[in-house]
Amino acid sequence: MCYFVAKQLDRPCSVEEYAIALGRKFVSEYPLVSAAIIEVDQKPWQRVSVDGEAHNHGFAISGTEVRMTRVEVRKSGEVDVQSGFRELRLCKTTQSGYEGFHRDQYTLLPDTKERLMASSVTCTWSYFGGAQDYDMEYKKIRQKLVDAFFGTPKSGVYSPSVQKTLYEMGESVIDGCPEVEWIMLNMPNLHFNPLHPVASKFEHDVYFPTSEPHGTIEAVVQRRQRARL
Repeated sequence: MCYFVAKQLDRPCSVEEYAIALGRKFVSEYPLVSAAIIEVDQKPWQRVSVDGEAHNHGFAISGTEVRMTRVEVRKSGEVDVQSGFRELRLCKTTQSGYEGFHRDQYTLLPDTKERLMASSVTCTWSYFGGAQDYDMEYKKIRQKLVDAFFGTPKSGVYSPSVQKTLYEMGESVIDGCPEVEWIMLNMPNLHFNPLHPVASKFEHDVYFPTSEPHGTIEAVVQRRQRARL
């Protein structure tokens, strides 16, 4: 059924449009099916360039980010669409700290206003009633998140914690994308610690990545409930 529905589509489409078409096929074709839940992943294949020219038939995976959608189609005609991505790797080498956190007798970590901040972002959002152009909305939401993480090109934006940055990223989407009802962000705090080999001085140049354990920060930022007439 998956390949049959793909063949019936009259043009290239977004993963959301394909999932909706597939779900509608199931609920219309089979009387016993009251609802269909379709989940689709899309890997970032991009056309390659050779000698500065776009290749006719060559593609390569660009990065680790995977676009995803979850669509529920009901026999009544209602459609719920959730979209997002996972494994968007982000890192900034300054304008990040960790300060003002809760302290108790077990706390050893000092406050800092200078550290490298990195994460592998997983994000899901829900649309109020769908979107006219899912590809355009995806690009817009993704850009809002990236802009909020990094700030302006010259000076960036200071982050006192991953928690605050996560909230500001979600807030940016809610404020700038009226089609989005809520957005969930999951951001592990991936550590790159300063390293100074024997007989050398650390000059913000050599770091080593650490494995688990690390903190994972997750939150849902939701729009205030809209007033009903």
